[in-house]
Amino acid sequence: MSEVSLPLRLARAVGTSPVAERVAAAQEFLYKPVLEWARKSPFHTGVLGHSIHPPLTDLTLGCWGSASILDVAGGPQSRHGAAVLVGAGLAAAVPTAIAGASDWAGMTGDARRIGAVHALGTDVAVFTNAGSLIARARGRHGLGVALALAGNAVLAGSGFLGGHLALNRGTARRVPVDV
Repeated sequence: MSEVSLPLRLARAVGTSPVAERVAAAQEFLYKPVLEWARKSPFHTGVLGHSIHPPLTDLTLGCWGSASILDVAGGPQSRHGAAVLVGAGLAAAVPTAIAGASDWAGMTGDARRIGAVHALGTDVAVFTNAGSLIARARGRHGLGVALALAGNAVLAGSGFLGGHLALNRGTARRVPVDV
């Protein structure tokens, strides 16, 4: 018998958690009008053969990850570029979230709970990066860097759950498996 990996056990624990169910119910209540709109929006499409949410995440993550690299390795001359990247990541987060919400609106059971925790983590990352941009604009570069790094750390865990849904559970699929 093969041993189940720690990441898979974590995803399963989230999927069966009563706390995750409460998070999902709260999100459904708060975002109901947005979820209904997102399911009918152009962001819920099968044009790629899968959801557009996963490739959109690459843009958001790429901006925020690049900003952190500039923050850590770029020196004072890279502060403006890092701030621009944080802002671009925030702008990219909007269609990314809408596409993710359109996917999540159709999920049930464990996938719904995992998706809710994934969304909560990405919400935290968005707000910490928004705080980072505000801090940078106010000349508080150190705080801006700290908030961006914290947001990226949360996003790593949240991204794991999103990847689990898309890759292991197939929630991003828009065409039959045999195509």
